[in-house]
Amino acid sequence: MSTSDPDPTIPAVDPTAEGARARQQGRPRDGCPYPIDSEEREEWMEGYDGRSRDTPPDQPMKPT
Repeated sequence: MSTSDPDPTIPAVDPTAEGARARQQGRPRDGCPYPIDSEEREEWMEGYDGRSRDTPPDQPMKPT
């Protein structure tokens, strides 16, 4: 493998950026092209949702 060859262990595209672009284009969330339970799917969903999977969901507001 020469230094100009792409590293086969690194995806050619960034799934997070793909997910963000899909949302921006109005594509549905269930249109993720990656298999269920794959790391790429998790990253795609992070991009689509605009939040890290480690971020807890928003809590409901307390009544005042």
